[in-house]
Amino acid sequence: MLPVKIEAISIFPEFFDVLGLSLLGKAQEQDLIQFQAHDLRAWTEDKHKTVDDSPYGGGAGMVMKPEPWGRAFDEILSAKEASTVIFTTPAGIPFSQALAQELSQKQHLIFACGRYEGIDQRVVDYAATKADVLEVSIGDYVLNGGEVAAVAMIEAISRLIPGVIGNSESLTEESHNAGLLEYPSYTKPSSWRSLDVPEVLLSGHHAEIDKWRKEQSLARTKKNRPDLID
Repeated sequence: MLPVKIEAISIFPEFFDVLGLSLLGKAQEQDLIQFQAHDLRAWTEDKHKTVDDSPYGGGAGMVMKPEPWGRAFDEILSAKEASTVIFTTPAGIPFSQALAQELSQKQHLIFACGRYEGIDQRVVDYAATKADVLEVSIGDYVLNGGEVAAVAMIEAISRLIPGVIGNSESLTEESHNAGLLEYPSYTKPSSWRSLDVPEVLLSGHHAEIDKWRKEQSLARTKKNRPDLID
């Protein structure tokens, strides 16, 4: 099986060093995933390595220029392989477990990380002529840049790639896989600081344990994410 190729384009490529740790680091060592972070400034052509300019029509902030992005995509995207470009933006579609599952089946993902007031829209339009394009948000809030969002998405996607998680059964019981939040978890000791593990989990009665977990999953979802019930 060919490794899944994941790339990121950013003016702060060092943000992605964290992906070399833990399970994702091991996945790269095992050649399940190939990851590379690119510095957008490598595709600038002026001595100041300029990547932004003032917006047409006025307004606060700066907008990322199209020229470096165009050169980056010309170099990274190939007609010989199917690629998906993901623009991290608060104006995008919501990221979800279902989308993570869909993207984990792709062979080549490129995360385009904007800064300032975002990337010139023509960059998105141009990328769409060369690859599948998604504009994706991880939540209804604004970050300083798209790198943190990209790291979160890459981790959520990568752990669904076969072989990355040692015990694949653990993936089936996680929050959002069945449309509900995951039930509470406990470990030893059975009593800690006058707080006890629910007796049903100590009973060894698997049917009752399964029933309890489903009830707890539903109760937690109703409390924390009633929108999922609706």
